[in-house]
Amino acid sequence: MAPPLIPRFGLEITMRKKFGQVYQFKITLMNTSPPVWRRIQVSEYFTFWDLHVAIQDSMGWLDCHLHEFKLTDPASGLNKSIGVPAKDEMYAVDMLPGWKHKISAWFTIDHPRAKYMYDFGDGWKHDVLLEKIEPRQEGVRYPLCLAGKMACPPEDCGGVWGYADICKGKSEFQSDFEDYDPAYFDPKEVEFEDSKERFKMALG
Repeated sequence: MAPPLIPRFGLEITMRKKFGQVYQFKITLMNTSPPVWRRIQVSEYFTFWDLHVAIQDSMGWLDCHLHEFKLTDPASGLNKSIGVPAKDEMYAVDMLPGWKHKISAWFTIDHPRAKYMYDFGDGWKHDVLLEKIEPRQEGVRYPLCLAGKMACPPEDCGGVWGYADICKGKSEFQSDFEDYDPAYFDPKEVEFEDSKERFKMALG
C-alpha cells in the first residue's frame, strides 16, 4: 500500500473514521441587509480548513483570497486566530494552521461562536454560530446545506458598501452585474468540494 500523501505544511491525507455526530452552524455575513446567511451541518471530525471550504462552498465564494477564524480558546480563554500562516516570516502573525485543529476542540455549546474573515481587502466578516450538535442521520451525505437566504455578493465588489450599491442598482460597475440576483439562493444547488483536493491546489 502506498504511504499517505503529506503535502507541505504537514496535512496527512487519510481516510476519516465514520463519525457519529454532526455540528450545525449558522453562517451570517455581517453588515448585510437583508442578511446573507447559510445553515450547514458538518462532521465532528472537521478541521478548520474543512470548515473554511464548507463555508466558501455554501456561501458561494470562490476561495481566491486569504481567510482567518477568530475565536476564544475554551481551554485557555485566550483569543486565537486560525487560518493559513504566512510563508514569509517577515509577515508572519501568530496564526494557528487550520488543518491541524479540529472544530470539536474549539466549538462547544458553551463556546459556540467565531468570526470568519474572508478577503482582507473587501473585508467580509461572517458570524459563525454553533446551533447544535446532533447524531448523524444514516443515508445523509455531509457536509449538508439545510437552508439560507440571499445570494453571495460578487467577489471583489468593494465589500459591504459596494455590495449595497449593486443591490440598489447604483454601482458604477452595474453593467457588470446585470445577471446578478441578490435575492436568489437555493440550498439544493450547493455543491461541496473535497477539502483535501482544495488543500492540494491551494497550498500543496
